Amino acid sequence: MSHIWCHGPKCHESRTQDRVRGVKGSKVLRTRKVKQYEYHQDSMFKYFCSNGCYNQFANTHIERIVAIAPRTEPLETPIKDPKKTDQAYYGQWEILPNGDRG
Repeated sequence: MSHIWCHGPKCHESRTQDRVRGVKGSKVLRTRKVKQYEYHQDSMFKYFCSNGCYNQFANTHIERIVAIAPRTEPLETPIKDPKKTDQAYYGQWEILPNGDRG
Protein backbone atom coordinates (compact mmCIF):
# COMPACT_ATOMS: atom_id res chain seq x y z
CA MET A 1 0.00 0.00 0.00
CA SER A 2 1.57 3.28 -1.13
CA HIS A 3 0.89 6.87 -0.10
CA ILE A 4 0.58 10.17 -1.93
CA TRP A 5 0.13 13.65 -0.47
CA CYS A 6 -3.32 15.28 -0.34
CA HIS A 7 -3.84 17.72 -3.22
CA GLY A 8 -5.97 20.11 -1.15
CA PRO A 9 -4.45 23.62 -1.47
CA LYS A 10 -5.05 24.40 2.21
CA CYS A 11 -4.65 20.92 3.72
CA HIS A 12 -1.40 21.99 5.42
CA GLU A 13 -3.18 24.94 7.10
CA SER A 14 -5.77 22.88 9.00
CA ARG A 15 -4.91 22.77 12.70
CA THR A 16 -5.38 19.11 13.62
CA GLN A 17 -3.12 16.91 15.74
CA ASP A 18 -2.28 14.49 12.94
CA ARG A 19 -0.80 17.32 10.85
CA VAL A 20 1.63 18.62 13.52
CA ARG A 21 5.23 17.61 12.82
CA GLY A 22 8.66 18.62 14.11
CA VAL A 23 10.45 19.05 17.43
CA LYS A 24 9.72 21.55 20.16
CA GLY A 25 10.49 25.05 18.92
CA SER A 26 10.22 24.23 15.20
CA LYS A 27 6.80 22.63 14.69
CA VAL A 28 4.97 22.75 11.35
CA LEU A 29 1.58 21.73 9.99
CA ARG A 30 2.04 19.19 7.19
CA THR A 31 -0.26 18.01 4.40
CA ARG A 32 -1.81 14.60 5.12
CA LYS A 33 -0.74 11.44 3.35
CA VAL A 34 -3.54 9.72 1.45
CA LYS A 35 -3.50 5.94 1.75
CA GLN A 36 -4.10 4.14 -1.53
CA TYR A 37 -6.76 1.45 -1.25
CA GLU A 38 -8.12 -0.67 -4.05
CA TYR A 39 -11.65 0.67 -3.54
CA HIS A 40 -10.41 4.30 -3.85
CA GLN A 41 -8.86 3.84 -7.30
CA ASP A 42 -11.83 5.37 -9.15
CA SER A 43 -12.77 8.12 -6.71
CA MET A 44 -11.58 11.51 -5.50
CA PHE A 45 -10.31 9.90 -2.30
CA LYS A 46 -7.35 8.60 -4.29
CA TYR A 47 -5.98 12.19 -4.24
CA PHE A 48 -7.71 13.96 -1.32
CA CYS A 49 -7.83 13.23 2.42
CA SER A 50 -11.34 14.65 2.83
CA ASN A 51 -14.31 16.11 1.01
CA GLY A 52 -13.28 19.55 2.29
CA CYS A 53 -9.84 19.32 0.65
CA TYR A 54 -11.48 18.19 -2.60
CA ASN A 55 -13.91 21.15 -2.51
CA GLN A 56 -11.05 23.61 -1.89
CA PHE A 57 -9.14 22.17 -4.85
CA ALA A 58 -12.19 22.27 -7.14
CA ASN A 59 -13.09 25.85 -6.14
CA THR A 60 -9.48 26.99 -6.69
CA HIS A 61 -9.05 25.31 -10.09
CA ILE A 62 -12.61 25.15 -11.52
CA GLU A 63 -11.87 27.26 -14.61
CA ARG A 64 -8.94 25.05 -15.65
CA ILE A 65 -10.90 21.87 -14.86
CA VAL A 66 -13.80 22.92 -17.11
CA ALA A 67 -11.36 24.00 -19.86
CA ILE A 68 -10.19 20.37 -20.14
CA ALA A 69 -13.57 19.26 -21.51
CA PRO A 70 -15.87 22.24 -22.10
CA ARG A 71 -19.55 21.51 -22.69
CA THR A 72 -21.01 23.58 -25.52
CA GLU A 73 -24.26 21.64 -25.89
CA PRO A 74 -26.59 20.00 -23.36
CA LEU A 75 -26.66 16.23 -22.93
CA GLU A 76 -29.93 14.42 -23.61
CA THR A 77 -31.35 10.98 -22.84
CA PRO A 78 -34.23 9.70 -25.00
CA ILE A 79 -37.34 8.63 -23.06
CA LYS A 80 -40.89 7.52 -23.83
CA ASP A 81 -43.58 10.15 -23.51
CA PRO A 82 -44.33 10.70 -19.79
CA LYS A 83 -47.74 9.59 -18.53
CA LYS A 84 -49.65 9.84 -15.27
CA THR A 85 -50.26 6.52 -13.51
CA ASP A 86 -51.79 5.35 -10.25
CA GLN A 87 -48.43 3.83 -9.32
CA ALA A 88 -46.64 7.17 -9.25
CA TYR A 89 -46.49 9.15 -6.02
CA TYR A 90 -49.54 11.48 -5.72
CA GLY A 91 -50.27 11.49 -9.45
CA GLN A 92 -46.83 12.65 -10.52
CA TRP A 93 -45.59 12.02 -14.01
CA GLU A 94 -43.86 8.67 -14.43
CA ILE A 95 -40.92 8.94 -16.83
CA LEU A 96 -39.80 5.58 -18.19
CA PRO A 97 -36.48 4.86 -19.93
CA ASN A 98 -36.69 4.37 -23.68
CA GLY A 99 -36.88 0.57 -23.70
CA ASP A 100 -39.24 0.04 -20.72
CA ARG A 101 -42.92 -0.75 -21.11
CA GLY A 102 -45.32 0.85 -18.69
